[in-house]
Amino acid sequence: MPSTRQRRVQELLVQSISEIVRRELKDPRVGFVTITDAEVTPDLRHARVFYSVLGTAEQQADTEKALSRAAGFIRSEFARRAQMRYVPDLKFVFDPSAERGQRISQLLEQVRQDERPAEEPAPAGSDADPDSE
Repeated sequence: MPSTRQRRVQELLVQSISEIVRRELKDPRVGFVTITDAEVTPDLRHARVFYSVLGTAEQQADTEKALSRAAGFIRSEFARRAQMRYVPDLKFVFDPSAERGQRISQLLEQVRQDERPAEEPAPAGSDADPDSE
């Protein structure tokens, strides 16, 4: 269970890195990235930053390379904003939960459509609800 300070640093990492990636990272390999979470070690020296990417497997691989390459820049920008004594080393980790959630939603929708009975057309000229009589 993370301490209060760890949770605060994690939240600050997610907010700040999201903004840095969105506004200041100029690498064209970075696709549509969402920073989903961060985990910080108890000594606040290392952090794993989880991200998701919408796109193909090739775009995800390109984004992973770009984020790993830009980790030093992102860390220095975070240090400038956070005003912490020690800024954690950043390691970016792909988070497949968004894809998994999307796949589950598709499967649930498919099941709903398969279970839905064939809709019968209403008799002509009948605008009233049959239950209201």
